[in-house]
Amino acid sequence: MATRTAYSTRAPSRAELDALPGATVIEFGTDWCGYCQGAQASIAKAFEPHAGVRHLKIEDGPGRPLGRSFKIKLWPTLIFMRDGVEVARVVRPTSATEIAQAFASL
Repeated sequence: MATRTAYSTRAPSRAELDALPGATVIEFGTDWCGYCQGAQASIAKAFEPHAGVRHLKIEDGPGRPLGRSFKIKLWPTLIFMRDGVEVARVVRPTSATEIAQAFASL
């Protein structure tokens, strides 16, 4: 299953993310990653009741400073932030329930 929205190759700076007000979910991964493709249905389902939450899909990989600043090791990784502070993290989600639990921390 292909991703519905491609991962952006243009990433904001860490300072820009840290300054964002409200709730934000950053999804790190790549379009060619099998784990990322496999997680898209669960991610979409978990986001349905949270349509107003900012969702940034950022391409990660070697030499990408934003992913390194969050110490991303595996894809996809979802970082849940409130007012620029990480409040939850889900690595390689396998179900919408797992992601929904992280939404509760927002």
